[in-house]
Amino acid sequence: MKIAGKTIRRNGLTRIEIPIARLPSNTPIDMVAHCYRSKNDGPTFLVLGGVHGDEVNGIEIVKRAEQQKMFSDLEKGTVISIPLLNVYGFINFSRGLPDGKDVNRSFPGSKNGSLASRVARTLTEHILPHVDFAIDFHTGGSAIYNYPQSRVFRDDPKSIELAKMFGMPHLIKGGLISKSLRKIAHGMDIPMVVFEGGESLRMDEFSISEGIRGIERVLISKGMKKGKVPDVHEVVLESNSWLRASRSGMLKCLKVSGDYVMKNEILGTVSGPYGRFEMKIKAKKTGMIYGHNNNPVVSQGDAIFHIGYES
Repeated sequence: MKIAGKTIRRNGLTRIEIPIARLPSNTPIDMVAHCYRSKNDGPTFLVLGGVHGDEVNGIEIVKRAEQQKMFSDLEKGTVISIPLLNVYGFINFSRGLPDGKDVNRSFPGSKNGSLASRVARTLTEHILPHVDFAIDFHTGGSAIYNYPQSRVFRDDPKSIELAKMFGMPHLIKGGLISKSLRKIAHGMDIPMVVFEGGESLRMDEFSISEGIRGIERVLISKGMKKGKVPDVHEVVLESNSWLRASRSGMLKCLKVSGDYVMKNEILGTVSGPYGRFEMKIKAKKTGMIYGHNNNPVVSQGDAIFHIGYES
């Protein structure tokens, strides 16, 4: 196996640094990949964090899995570990790049395009052709907390099977977003699961521990590590919708991510700062909250609760 012209040696770790561009200070920025290869042939598993630079939980999950030597002494195959793809966003506490573009809306990318497009192209050209299946680790957006979950393309049975191996509390089926990594991977016949857990720029130990355990379950299920796969209780959500604020004000959540809610149950309130009104937020259908807004003050139309439905 060769990646970016470098031979990946068997039964050990090979570090690869692929140049992307430079900061205005002339500091080089590389895509750093750690390749753990067994002495025995087998599948190649990509674990990826930091596509969005402010989503620190995903970065921490991949980093800790390495620190715990989860990828050492593989029974077979290879793990390509990339804790941080979007270095630019990471050092600027930002989801995207300095040019304002989102790496995860820039695939497959271009060598001569925007900075985000060049980051995407580096991964598409040098890493994805070697990959058999992948987990892409993400975090909720600004002030949005996501309960640990797997997101998959509803029409991709291979990705659904991988998500069941991964074993998060919630498995959410949905579509493919244009120019996203998951859509490009699907076109290359690479089963990919997107993990979501926690909130951007906030460490969440529950989400981190769930993500690490999920990686281990995949390795064992694929025969890449020895061990017994523990049983997990996973709720499969076939559809979903957002409940939004019907009026601006101060938000009080009575229910949060992970809670099962009944139709017409009160999930929270939005009230005025002078106490002149209070609007109740009610569930429109019975379902499971898998994302909620942590902002104490919201505007009319803001997303408050992300609710999934089993059928």
